[in-house]
Amino acid sequence: MAVVLLLYVVAEVAAVWAVSSALGVLATLGLLLAGAFVGSWLARREGTRAARAFLTTTRSGRAPVAEVTDGMLIGLGGLLIMVPGFVSDVVGLLLLLPPTRAVVRGLWLRRAERRMAVRSRGRTIVVDSEIVQEPGNHPVIEGR
Repeated sequence: MAVVLLLYVVAEVAAVWAVSSALGVLATLGLLLAGAFVGSWLARREGTRAARAFLTTTRSGRAPVAEVTDGMLIGLGGLLIMVPGFVSDVVGLLLLLPPTRAVVRGLWLRRAERRMAVRSRGRTIVVDSEIVQEPGNHPVIEGR
């Protein structure tokens, strides 16, 4: 995990260095601020859409799996937009755009289904027990 964090920091510094070398320091700061403003606006808009979709799905009686996953990805995208740097801004914007978010959602849900299928193949433990009525009508479960 430390190696991934170190690679991320190196990539962010290299990206800021490259952009500031090409455009200048003020233009780089302007791009970082513009990315934060556009990203926060997009996160707010997509978050509102995801909340409406969640409510519509739950009112219809269906499980809101895709809507909850979209909300999670929108939150992650908004968080990445607020982290200074171009790499995090690009990844955050990709998570906020509906087409790329749909691809990530599909990958995430397939991975979750595989992990659940692997865990459900474990042993089943059966406990032999009996419900006994105690005085005062409180059921008690006694194991054998």
